[in-house]
Amino acid sequence: MTEFKQINVGVIGTGWVGGIRANACAHNGIVDQIHVAEINSVRQKEIIDEINPTSVTDDWKNLISDESIDVLVISMTPETERFPIVMAALKAGKHVFVEKPIAPTIQQAEQAYALAEENNLKITIGYSRRFDPRYVYVKKALRDGLIGDPVTCLVSRNSTRELGNKITGRSKMSPAAIGGVHDLDFVLWCLQPRKPIRVYSQTSGKLFSRKSETPDHQWVMVTMDDGTTITVGVGWILPIGYPNYVQAWIEVIGTEGALTIDDTHKEVQLNTTENGIRYPLSSMPGEPVDHVFAGSMYDETGHFLEAVAFDRPPMVTKEEAINVMSVYNAADLSVERDEPVILPRNL
Repeated sequence: MTEFKQINVGVIGTGWVGGIRANACAHNGIVDQIHVAEINSVRQKEIIDEINPTSVTDDWKNLISDESIDVLVISMTPETERFPIVMAALKAGKHVFVEKPIAPTIQQAEQAYALAEENNLKITIGYSRRFDPRYVYVKKALRDGLIGDPVTCLVSRNSTRELGNKITGRSKMSPAAIGGVHDLDFVLWCLQPRKPIRVYSQTSGKLFSRKSETPDHQWVMVTMDDGTTITVGVGWILPIGYPNYVQAWIEVIGTEGALTIDDTHKEVQLNTTENGIRYPLSSMPGEPVDHVFAGSMYDETGHFLEAVAFDRPPMVTKEEAINVMSVYNAADLSVERDEPVILPRNL
């Protein structure tokens, strides 16, 4: 059995997603100490009760300067402020797990990967679809030729407007860049070694455009170099319901068959006189259920901890990350220009 030493982890930002990462780290035997940087005093108290961290601070720079910390998980918002923290962590010799996006531009993302390689550090982006068994089965089916040659792929994902309020209130990023990026990564990952060559995208905004610059929904259409087509739609204007509810429908059609994933989370229903029907295991990142965890973020976090402890490569490579960035950047450019964008190009 390969030997390893326990590692110390710092988590910057312990809100909705960061809290999941912190709990995943705290319950993993690979982790010795866990340190938290959180600016919200109420959330500080909550995370202390949840995981009893070794230390808590309101300044992320304290985790950067702590030489005992091996890994930093960067989950704070707004998303556009993460890149300087990523670079500071890499310069300090720490492995980095960062929620998407890793950086505002492709050039900056390449700088981060170059610095990680120079310092012999591991870096990865949180693309959780790769750790959901149903989604992984799509990749396996395509790899094993179970549905023949892929012809077209569809992912339609919508969340409730509670989540939309959170997102549009903190960032001007598009639906493709902040939500659809997970599905773009998933489909591009499944279709490897095929490459995207053309992107066309449109947005629709009738609700959140009243008070923000963020649209309600975005469709992204991608043509691959072998003619396979991808359509990814993401939005956040479902009627008010279970907080953070997300539903998705996935279709992969091939020359010899088809795959369908009903990811609407309706297999578990709770019906009460007070709230009506709710779907208690329906939030996108997942949620704790006593001693188990509903959702793929727990396993994804553990994968990166193991990559560091056992010196294994993380699943998301530099080339894959840059490829995904190229597509969602092209999608936003397509919306702006109202025309298809050809890849590869310097965006």
